[in-house]
Amino acid sequence: MKNILYIFILFFSNLILTQDYHVAKSGDDSNPGTKDKPFLTISKAAKIALPGSLITVHEGIYRERIDPSYGGASNTKRIVYQAAEDEEVWIKGSEIIKGWKKYDGNIWMVELDNQIFGDFNPYQEIVEGDWLINDYGRDHHLGEVYLNGNALYENDSVHKLVEEKPMKRATDREASKYQWYCKSDDKKTIIYANFKGLNPNVETVEINVRPAVFFPKKTGINYITVRGFKMAHAATQWSPPTAEQVGLIGPYWSKGWIIENNFITDSKCTGISVGKERASGHNEWTNLKVKHGTQRERDVVFKALELGWSMETIGSHIIRNNTITNCEQTGISGHLGGIATKIYNNHIYNIHVKKQFFGYETGGIKLHAPIDALIKNNLIHDNYRGIWLDWQSQGTRVSGNVFYNNEQEDFFNEVNHGPMIVDNNIMLSETSILNASQGTAHVHNLITGKIILRPVPNRFTPYHFAHSTSVKGLMTILTGDDRYFNNILTFNHNLKPYRGPSYDKVHSGLDAYNEHPLSTDYWYKGNRPDDYANHKLPVYISSNLYYNKALPFNREEFSLESRTYSPKISIDREGDALFINLEIDNSFKEMNTGLVTTKVMGTAFQSEEAFENNDSSSVSIDVDINGQKRNYNPTVGPFEKLKKGKNRIKIFTFNH
Repeated sequence: MKNILYIFILFFSNLILTQDYHVAKSGDDSNPGTKDKPFLTISKAAKIALPGSLITVHEGIYRERIDPSYGGASNTKRIVYQAAEDEEVWIKGSEIIKGWKKYDGNIWMVELDNQIFGDFNPYQEIVEGDWLINDYGRDHHLGEVYLNGNALYENDSVHKLVEEKPMKRATDREASKYQWYCKSDDKKTIIYANFKGLNPNVETVEINVRPAVFFPKKTGINYITVRGFKMAHAATQWSPPTAEQVGLIGPYWSKGWIIENNFITDSKCTGISVGKERASGHNEWTNLKVKHGTQRERDVVFKALELGWSMETIGSHIIRNNTITNCEQTGISGHLGGIATKIYNNHIYNIHVKKQFFGYETGGIKLHAPIDALIKNNLIHDNYRGIWLDWQSQGTRVSGNVFYNNEQEDFFNEVNHGPMIVDNNIMLSETSILNASQGTAHVHNLITGKIILRPVPNRFTPYHFAHSTSVKGLMTILTGDDRYFNNILTFNHNLKPYRGPSYDKVHSGLDAYNEHPLSTDYWYKGNRPDDYANHKLPVYISSNLYYNKALPFNREEFSLESRTYSPKISIDREGDALFINLEIDNSFKEMNTGLVTTKVMGTAFQSEEAFENNDSSSVSIDVDINGQKRNYNPTVGPFEKLKKGKNRIKIFTFNH
């Protein structure tokens, strides 16, 4: 009945006189929600706002979960939630806790009636799910304790809270951090914490009580805009691609959301989720213990298609100008729900730094099946991983992003068949690329770290018809079918021993592809080998500039090595701007290059689809990272206007 009512509202939305609402800490939910008589809670407005409504929230801290009852009718008739201009508005999934009592030394305790949690007690729920690989020998609760805005570390015994020496678990590298422990039964929850001499009744101590901050409880809530808020403290669950994926904020299997200009911090697992719903699968690998997780993931894809996963009903979100930090799984994640989504100008840092648990879904941005997605001009640093694109990244473009100081690699490209374009990026971490895919074009990047190739002969992953969710076929990863044009490669790091799988091929340049054929080699001239599945695919590598220890592809045309010169590269912040300082010799002027276009890149081998724009038009990499127009003989790397010697170039503008 409710769905019929919602359809009626959307059909007649142009005839309904929608109302704008105001929310303020001085308000009352019995008010009409006007500027003079505002609501007290955002949730009150969220229950009644119709397509075309604007909800303006005024300064203060709002402790609630926003669950919109209705979405907008179209991209031009949205429901908009915004913080009032020049006012600081927090939405938190936590509550302030007082009434702490001394327990032992610096350890305090508080006993809470479970009624504070309603139907969700995060101190009775543990982090669990598919692809959660290491819990380091104990349970980890979804709850969290914050002291003056900083998350404490959970421990598994009240007795361990007094320890001042490093613990044996690799996750507790700094045992001197403030720590907490909890126990809970049907009636009460007791939390113990070591505040190291501080009085928790004087300081601000908060605990998670809600599983999300701005996240619908039902799917299909379309065309919502959320802008200008500060959001924190969500007890989010581990969100693998084979489970329901809940974030601190997200559209929950809807279409057309805009999430912009927000500060998002301290989600237990995921900051922004553009992931899937529950009906297509929820942790069957872990719960049923029958099929392997990769088979469950294939099952999820086909179940989602049966349930209506398509460009018409899901995705097409915009995530821009946000700061995302202090989340222990991902800054932005999602399986299937991020199709045709644009993610740009975000600052993502300090993702998975506490390391109290670990799984294979961890990084600044971790997306599965981001078909036709654009990930552009983001600043991604000091994370476990930078960007990790996994399964069915087709028609995806990764452009103009700045990476540095990421622990593993800047870009992990896993089991994708392409076409995918990776252009104009600055990759400054020790490992730039882990490539376990094929069909990717790397164009005009600055690459200063290792390049690792990983074959995946045992994992059949889908590829699609162009610009569609319809599956065209499944195949393993042969490696190859990659393009590298007009990049600068230099290896400026001290090479540390590699601790990854033995089958990885670790290199400091494009010599990683030396064993791959060219398209002109014998077996590609109409000769089909019997053992086709074990052959490496051809590569297309030309016009790259190599410095220092970076090695070229052994059959590359128009490459140039400057082995005796090592560019000096650093970054620094000045006000709201981030700059790169690049001192370089004259080699870039000696390069023989050309504009890289759809015609030059061709088609991806497995999908047989072209490297093109999402509207099927031809693409040309004809501007640099800052939008500077390139000529017919462009400069290698991401900067068109380079000069010999010292260059100082703005590469990012901070929003918060």
